Amino acid sequence: MQTHLRGRDMITTQEWTKDELDTIFDVAFDLKRKRALGISHATLRDKVLSMLFFFTSTRTRNSFEAGMAQLGGHAQFVDSTTTQISHGDTAKEIGEILGRYNDGIAIRQCDWGVGNQYIRDVAAASRVPVLNMQCDHFHPFQILADMMTIMEKKGDPRGLTINVSYAYAKSYQKPMSVPISLILLMTRFGMNVRLTHPPEFNLLPQYVEQAKENARKSRGSFELVDDFDAGFKGADIVYPKAWGCMLTTESHEESAKISEQYTDWITDERRMALAKEDAIYMHCLPADRNIEVTDGVIDGPNSVVYDEAENRLHVQKAVMALTM
Repeated sequence: MQTHLRGRDMITTQEWTKDELDTIFDVAFDLKRKRALGISHATLRDKVLSMLFFFTSTRTRNSFEAGMAQLGGHAQFVDSTTTQISHGDTAKEIGEILGRYNDGIAIRQCDWGVGNQYIRDVAAASRVPVLNMQCDHFHPFQILADMMTIMEKKGDPRGLTINVSYAYAKSYQKPMSVPISLILLMTRFGMNVRLTHPPEFNLLPQYVEQAKENARKSRGSFELVDDFDAGFKGADIVYPKAWGCMLTTESHEESAKISEQYTDWITDERRMALAKEDAIYMHCLPADRNIEVTDGVIDGPNSVVYDEAENRLHVQKAVMALTM
């Protein structure tokens, strides 16, 4: 267990060592146990987390606010559109000033080509840890919750096969941060990772290369698949979700038009039957029901989406407790 994490930023899991990630999971399971037993764990009493949102949220906002309260601290909700951030406050000013008011800064900024750099600019100016609640490149807390769920449901993740797949969604052209973060973390833990997507929906190539190198070092595997059904075959975990084709076009309208070619990329009972009998279905939520996934799958016996959502609370509390 690593004990030197005070003050560390969490922008991507790729910047944490395997031992440090294992420490997060050790603490997350301990805090989950304490929560279940009603044991107080107010390790952040009198501390304040500033939560800056440029992008709407349900699970992220609620889980961070609940987590800070359970740790004995307070979370401030800051909406970029109702503050001077929309009128000229720079990333440097936010880092300098909020870093002096608070004990941590959490940011959700998913604008393509903007979000990750903004978070890094705030972190460069801040004297307190900066936590990435999602950007255009990464969604680290979601993926930590995903791995915690896999550990709970499947035990040691080494050697398990996970299918990280594109799926069609009609709602909007979603960020690619979840699949990027999935392939980066799961390959760190010796899993056999499949990345399944149509040709127009490539992920940023530098992270695909990092995933390949992670798999080599962990003695797992990483493969690219372009057939939706093939991605499911024999998988232990299936994680099909939508993302936009930002590397093909930055036009939301054009991306939506391209995605309409793949309306049959829906997770249904037939596809689930291609995976192992005890395979688990995962999704970060919200999902486009009966477009991205059928009710029968997301509400079915193989779905772990609510356990997965709960584990957001526990991994976030672990990182906050360790870094703040």
